[in-house]
Amino acid sequence: MKTIKVAMLGFGNVGQSFANLLLEKEQEMKEKFDTEVRVVAITTKTRGIMVDAWGIDLEYALNLIEGKKTFPASSQPRIQKTALDVAESMEYDVLIEMTPLEYASGRVATDHVKAALKRGKDVICSNKGPLAWHFKELTQLAEENGCKFMYETTVLDGTPLFSIVRENLKLCNVIEIKGILSRTLNYMLSGMERGLSQEEILEEGKNRGFIEANPQTDLTGQESLIKMIALANAFMDADMTPMDVEQLDVECSQGITLEDIKAAADDNEVIKYICRAYRKNGKMQISVKPERISRFDSYAAVSGTSLAVSITTDLMGTMTIIEESADVEQTGYGVFADLLTIIEERA
Repeated sequence: MKTIKVAMLGFGNVGQSFANLLLEKEQEMKEKFDTEVRVVAITTKTRGIMVDAWGIDLEYALNLIEGKKTFPASSQPRIQKTALDVAESMEYDVLIEMTPLEYASGRVATDHVKAALKRGKDVICSNKGPLAWHFKELTQLAEENGCKFMYETTVLDGTPLFSIVRENLKLCNVIEIKGILSRTLNYMLSGMERGLSQEEILEEGKNRGFIEANPQTDLTGQESLIKMIALANAFMDADMTPMDVEQLDVECSQGITLEDIKAAADDNEVIKYICRAYRKNGKMQISVKPERISRFDSYAAVSGTSLAVSITTDLMGTMTIIEESADVEQTGYGVFADLLTIIEERA
């Protein structure tokens, strides 16, 4: 039986969901792929680092996190003191990058990914930063070193957006991308349609657990912009970073009022926060703005915490994927699905 050693950088909700999937599907993976997955490292920001070349007891690790306990200090000296140390020196086959997004440059996660790719290790990335800031550099590095750079879960959680385009739209040129990419903004606009104020909606979302304590990166459009840049880089060879998008093309949602919502409704329209990527006169255009659209438009039905992406190609026209009210388990599955792709290709 083959063994695949995995190093996990980050063990938040996504990492814990992924670990639970490994436990749930352990026997099935052995039977179907003749492969055992062995997690040899888990790094966290506040709970310490766990390293075991023979395989970490995932149930034990999950119980420690659930009990809000730190990982025990190793009785043996080791050189892996940080996540980057793990990426650079541990013996593993697949690195999974799940650390928090750094909005300013995506640099920390990118350093982890680069360290692994330079060693010829496959990488699964759930962090949007490397795609938005360093996509071309990382894909070239993976190609040069004969390894994989996978990132299914970066934009639509576990929904197979990237794999659909990669596997089922061969030789299609993507000419436009459109999307609703922020749960916070979409939930807020849907709440305003119910007559709630933005403050009431944000408090409601925080209580439900999907709006962060400080949602400014969502409300200013920053989160949506980074996702759209990631898509444009992957599907349209944009070779851009968020710094390349003019500020006028990214509008904050907080200027929308209940009166705006009612005025749109009077005209049989709704307001949605729409992201777009397309080329005009050969130049890449990115916009992230609230727009009034017909209530009969398919995007008008994308409400609450649902997301949507439309891909327009030269050969297949427009394909729209709607993800309805995803939870963290779906994001964990996106990482798991990328790992299964790697396992299948090694079989």
